[in-house]
Amino acid sequence: MHNFFSPATNTTSTGDLINRSEVDPAHKWQLKDIYPDDQAFEVEFSALQQLLSEFDTYKGKLSEPASLLACLTLRDTVNHKAGSLFAYARMHRDVDTANSSYQALTARTTTLLSKVATAQAFIDPDLLALDAGALRKTIKTDPAFAPYDFVISDLLRQKSHVLSPAEEELLAQAGEICQSPANIFTIMTNADLKFPQTSTDNGEKVQLTEGRYNNLIRSTNRLVRKEAFHNLFTTYAAFRNTFAAAYSAQVQSTLFRAKARKYSSSQEAALDSGNIPLSVYDHLIAGIRSQLSLLHRYTALKKRILGLDELHMYDLYVPLAANLKRTFSYEEGLSLVTAALHPLGSDYKEGLLTAQKNSWIDIYENKGKRNGAYSWGVYGVHPFVLLNYDNRYESVSTLAHELGHAMHSHYSNQTQPYATASYTIFCAEVASTTNENLLLDHMLATVSDPAERLYFLNQYLEQVRTTVYRQTMFAEFEKTVHSMVQDGLALTADALESIWIDLNREYYGEDIIVDDALKIEWARIPHFYRPFYVYQYATGYAAATALAERLSHGDDSAQKSYLAYLASGGSDYSLPLLQRAGIDMTSPVPLATTLEKFSSRLAEFERLLTKTADLT
Repeated sequence: MHNFFSPATNTTSTGDLINRSEVDPAHKWQLKDIYPDDQAFEVEFSALQQLLSEFDTYKGKLSEPASLLACLTLRDTVNHKAGSLFAYARMHRDVDTANSSYQALTARTTTLLSKVATAQAFIDPDLLALDAGALRKTIKTDPAFAPYDFVISDLLRQKSHVLSPAEEELLAQAGEICQSPANIFTIMTNADLKFPQTSTDNGEKVQLTEGRYNNLIRSTNRLVRKEAFHNLFTTYAAFRNTFAAAYSAQVQSTLFRAKARKYSSSQEAALDSGNIPLSVYDHLIAGIRSQLSLLHRYTALKKRILGLDELHMYDLYVPLAANLKRTFSYEEGLSLVTAALHPLGSDYKEGLLTAQKNSWIDIYENKGKRNGAYSWGVYGVHPFVLLNYDNRYESVSTLAHELGHAMHSHYSNQTQPYATASYTIFCAEVASTTNENLLLDHMLATVSDPAERLYFLNQYLEQVRTTVYRQTMFAEFEKTVHSMVQDGLALTADALESIWIDLNREYYGEDIIVDDALKIEWARIPHFYRPFYVYQYATGYAAATALAERLSHGDDSAQKSYLAYLASGGSDYSLPLLQRAGIDMTSPVPLATTLEKFSSRLAEFERLLTKTADLT
């Protein structure tokens, strides 16, 4: 199962939304491809519950090759079924969040997933209790074990961090408790946090929401964005101690699990799951810090172009180019994406057309549908994509991004056995962002109108600012905060705010005033409840930039190695898989390539702005 969620985008419509039942079936994904109806779901749910007891048969018997193979096969079967059940329930809920039946179905399935984890908790400890040499010999000599070669080799690599069966079962049972800080954050931000009314561009007062904020902070009316900025952050600040307590509990919980598994730090534990060296994380921060002058140059340009005596944080998101006058119907957007992804070849294009023809995609917004977009790969079925398409270029870019995830799942699931079909987040962000890069490169290669070029250059510059620079700043914040807790220091609201303000000042430079209200911003970042996750946005973007450059040159070997990368799933560690695709993430080259491209396009943007100003 692969499910990759993109940051929520505002999809607020000016007109009334239709009910889910009124949506044209051609615009809906077909969840009946997983189960034909809820009754079939319930049959599978009951069968899976009964199946869990079969794990007891294999406790203490994994030294027998036949029992080991049967147990591993059972685990695949159970996890496959559990993944399908959860996907069906959750995706039904996501397209109509007010539907209490699917709320309940999702909750029941979440509980079942915890039971599945508990039932399987003995497997890894029992495997590691076996003689490693004999186990490796069994795996290497018996072809029936081929799907588990990498999985077991990886387990043996992490042997010192796997606990006894009783301890593993205890950690599995504690899973829901460790999830509590994230649940508290979600409830606080989605249910309990109430923002005041704020002004819109047309002078009306509306209830501020996170979705509306994402639009208002980009308003060309400075009073509008300033009011929204202060309304949002003063609301968060009113609960600063509660948010600090919740986040501190998250960091403490992460450290507890890391120590329980005998890691020296939470960072090491998080990266070791994918065998990522700590140096990759640390070199990212060092590489970005060495090129902060580029971001400072961009910030200074914003100040100059906006004609401001003082550039504040609430000015940072204002576009420096006018919005596109043209829009793109969904069909036009899909056609544009397909054309842009031409370097990936005819087989990839056929997959894109299959996604549309076979209703993998839920396209438009309806009442109760969750915001944002995501891709969800269901093994043995096909990937699904959720959109809230609204005819803007941003929706076209989101379509390209999510189809990148979907095609990654498509290739992986077609090629890999269940045991190695799931790929890492580190790899996933590469596939989606490569598509985004190819789309933007295509637009800049085909658009000559100065106003449109400025728009697409601005899109690119903002992508790098938010995905590479900003996410690296997030990564540095996490590293600092987790290190503090490991050193026995308290995560008070004061401490968190001080770290946040200092980082923003260092990253954005002297040409911007880091408003005091911003000090609470760390409290609204949901990704901090998935520790050491955000750095992968930056590394993924760097790898994707380097890959897009190779693919755009029409090199057949680059296309072949990239498609092989997509098909490789989780059959090896992320770094070797990328190396075989031509990208070495242990070297500074991918990040350097990205920042060189940023510098080049920033220079073009500056020249084009000057030329446009001269013409007017």
